[in-house]
Amino acid sequence: MYQALRPSRSEFVPVRNLRYHVRLWGEASPHKPPLVLLHGWMDVAASWQFVVDALAEERFIVAPDWRGFGLTDGGGVDNYWLPDYLADLEWLLDHYAGEGDAARPVDLVGHSMGGNVAMHYAGTRPARIRRLVNLEGFGMPARKPEEAPARYGQWIDELKRLHRGEMALAGYSGVDGVARRLMKTNPRLTPDKAGWLASHWSALQLQPDGSERWQILGDAAHKIINANIFRVDETLALYARISAPALMIEAADDSLHGWWKNRYTLEEFHERLKSVPSVRIEQLADAGHMLHHDQPQRVAGLIEQFLAG
Repeated sequence: MYQALRPSRSEFVPVRNLRYHVRLWGEASPHKPPLVLLHGWMDVAASWQFVVDALAEERFIVAPDWRGFGLTDGGGVDNYWLPDYLADLEWLLDHYAGEGDAARPVDLVGHSMGGNVAMHYAGTRPARIRRLVNLEGFGMPARKPEEAPARYGQWIDELKRLHRGEMALAGYSGVDGVARRLMKTNPRLTPDKAGWLASHWSALQLQPDGSERWQILGDAAHKIINANIFRVDETLALYARISAPALMIEAADDSLHGWWKNRYTLEEFHERLKSVPSVRIEQLADAGHMLHHDQPQRVAGLIEQFLAG
């Protein structure tokens, strides 16, 4: 089993009628801003442990479990909306970095969905971000307005499936089953890291029949598609307002091609990135979408070098 070099501590913070779970490393310092780490879809804050352990310097690090993931409750909703993550992040920054005239800019790092949230938030509240790092947060393929009717219909159909119990997440007889599932999704993940992640990514939960199974700590309602079509023009407007220097870290495996083939390409995303006033792109060899698991030392090194600049 992987042994954490810098164990985290947990606390719960009130955020918009939710009890938000946050992992913390290090102690707040007047000399360095908080380093805020945002995990991706169907992930948890503990997923950053390998990168935290690989950092050369101690930092005060704040990593929340997003609503409906990990130990943060989802509030009983049956679908989730991107704007909620932006508001949740604002509440968390108010708590850990001050608000109003007392607010301190933070260094913000996000992976995948967390990277998308980080980019959108940095465009919404540019003054709150000192440095911005996006790991594999590419946004979505462009959509056409005429797709909206079918999109709304699909959203309603998926809600019905969720309420019929047809979208429930799979359970596992043991935590080792969760570890095997993680390694199947990411072949580069070593057994010691998979076992450690599985113990944080899942929990033993009582089933309706009275049995117990290990369940992924993610609300099945996250599987519901967004009812609104993705609008590139809105994203570009947000990108254009980012004032912090930005670093984009991509895996050499080209996740976009794996997900979307030619419908949405890395070249198209790079074209969108031209709207960001100051951005640098780094590609990481021998890494897939979960590059913070595949190459934590190199990811940590790129982040620290960029934050020090």
